[in-house]
Amino acid sequence: METTATLAAILPHVNAVLNGVSTVLLITGFALIRKGNRTAHRKVMIAALIVSSVFLACYLLYHFTAPVFVYRGPEWSRPVYFAMLISHVVLATVVTPMVAVTAWRSLHGDFVRHRAIARWTFPIWLYVTVTGVVIYAILYHLTPTAA
Repeated sequence: METTATLAAILPHVNAVLNGVSTVLLITGFALIRKGNRTAHRKVMIAALIVSSVFLACYLLYHFTAPVFVYRGPEWSRPVYFAMLISHVVLATVVTPMVAVTAWRSLHGDFVRHRAIARWTFPIWLYVTVTGVVIYAILYHLTPTAA
């Protein structure tokens, strides 16, 4: 029981760091491909895929072990918070298979189709990682009574 409580206390912070690292890796990967450095781009994007996969495992573990969360921020912030949260969750669900398809196409040398889907995958994936950090900041730093 104590281990579950410890996980529930630590994992949100771990998840925020993983989301932040994913954000940096995605932006770096984008900059590298814009400069034409495919080798470095590939390495950075594989790292982003690994970090995001670890995030997903930690996120699921957290939500299977943590108690049900009730947002306790100021009343005026509820619509903003829930709009961001809903868009984050929906787009995270949508982008997960997109990331897999994008990576698959690249790893198998189908660069024309990789680029076509990456144009959609990148901004959605980036939005999800950034809003993940913003949601964390709202819950654990801007409204600390909610945590």
